[in-house]
Parts: sequence; C-alpha cells; structure tokens
Amino acid sequence: MGPAPHASGGGREPRGSNRRDPAADGRRARVHVRIDRRRRHLEAAALTWARATAARDGETEVAPVEVARQRLEAVLDASPASVLLVALDGGGRVLGFACTAPLANGKPGSEIAELRYLGVEPSEWGRGIGTALLAGCAATLRAAGCSGAVLQVYADNAAAIGLYRTMGWRPIGPAHPHSSTGRMLQDHALDLGPPRPAPPA
Repeated sequence: MGPAPHASGGGREPRGSNRRDPAADGRRARVHVRIDRRRRHLEAAALTWARATAARDGETEVAPVEVARQRLEAVLDASPASVLLVALDGGGRVLGFACTAPLANGKPGSEIAELRYLGVEPSEWGRGIGTALLAGCAATLRAAGCSGAVLQVYADNAAAIGLYRTMGWRPIGPAHPHSSTGRMLQDHALDLGPPRPAPPA
C-alpha cells in the first residue's frame, strides 16, 4: 500500500490527531462531495494536505504546498482509474479531499482500490467532512466496479481509526513500521460487495 497515512481529524487525515471527525458537537458542515476530473481543485487539496499534516503532527511550520501537490499528482498520473474527490462548501471552497487509486499489487480481477490520501482543513475538523468524504469514496469505488478498498493509517491516530471503523473499515494484519519514518502503521480494508461491471467510458 501507499506510504502516506491520512491527515485530518479522523480519516486518511492528520496522523496523530485526537480530534473527532463525527460531528457530535452539532456543527456538521453542509458539503458537496464531487469528483474533480479536471483537477481544478488540486492546488487547494494540496494546501489542505500540507496544513492538515502540520496540525496533525503539532508542527507550527506548514510544508511547501509544492511537495503535497507533487504527491497527489503522482497518484493521479499513475492510473486513469485514480480519482480526486473534493468536499466543497456552498461557496465552492475546498474543505477536504480524498485521493484513490487502484491497488498496485492487487490480484488480477480483484478490483481493489487504495485510499491514498484523505485530508480535511484543520479549521473544519469535527464537522463530519471526513465522514462525507469516506461515504463518497465508497460510492465512487462501487460505481467503478471495485469490490473492496484498503488504506494505511498511523496506529496511534485513534481519531482516524475510530472514524474508519464507524464507516465499515476493519483492521487487517499486525501493525508494521512506515518504510521512511519507522512510525507504526495499521492496514484497514473495506468490503464494497461483489464487483460490478464498470460503466462504459
């Protein structure tokens, strides 16, 4: 699976965050989750990722947005089946995003996707945006004919893990160290049901 765990208050979102994504505080945001085929919101998604990872890890300095954009572009360029989803408010502002791609080492015919990135603007944590993005990912992948999905999340990100499990994701296998940082990762999988033929292009 991909090397980039999630950065937000409870999804492939900020890594060590203790914030809750389910909007139990009554401030649930009204968002529209859309597929961004033309990458119109790629720059905003990259900035969200940079801010969310800094907040997740308790860092005051935000990484250059170019680094985040290059990572997202690499996932999207890797396959025509890769997808960028964005959560927009009523004014069209990006509040969060998700990026999926086919699982590189999946078995032929298995139609397994990987949730590579999920990020929510730190100012919007706890408003249900991660929940909306995860639901949008599941619907999008089902419509594309996928039977399942996988992701990696830092094992100490209790908020993200709680959200994933609420949305039907289950841990698979033992935790293992990140190849670069050594920080422990936990793999999760989501059953999307029997594979269905993808709609014609």
